[in-house]
Amino acid sequence: LLHEYVQVHLALLNKRKTYFFMALVVTVSSLVLLITGSSLLTLNLNPEGNLPLGTFITWAGMIALPFTIYWGNKKLRKPIHKVDKILSTLLLALLILGWLWAPISYVLAGNWSFTFSEREAFQGGQTAMQWFWRLSYGIGLGSVLVLVLHWVSKFFR
Repeated sequence: LLHEYVQVHLALLNKRKTYFFMALVVTVSSLVLLITGSSLLTLNLNPEGNLPLGTFITWAGMIALPFTIYWGNKKLRKPIHKVDKILSTLLLALLILGWLWAPISYVLAGNWSFTFSEREAFQGGQTAMQWFWRLSYGIGLGSVLVLVLHWVSKFFR
């Protein structure tokens, strides 16, 4: 019985580590590609030339960053303290926003390249662009902030 318990526990531990490292690799890879301005970002995936690979690379990064924090921190995955429960809820909200980043961005821009113009209309205009950047930076910075606040709260416990 003890042997079976240990086997199940090790299997779950290995699965968690696998998820963590997969999310970490996607996060770091997408960050490197975005920071370096890789030509992969502008590679078009359709003949019309309006679906760049960068959209999917960035979207993967928007999902992977909160997942990396989730799978890398047990206290945020299974919170016990009130502060961790709040931070865990925020991380879940950021994860959901990460999943919805591309569809929301498409609605804001009106295109899959997420380009905006000077026009007066909301979709594709400057106001929509401001919301696009708030969403994009909010997911990334919000995820990092959750992790930092968790570390700070852990320090004061």
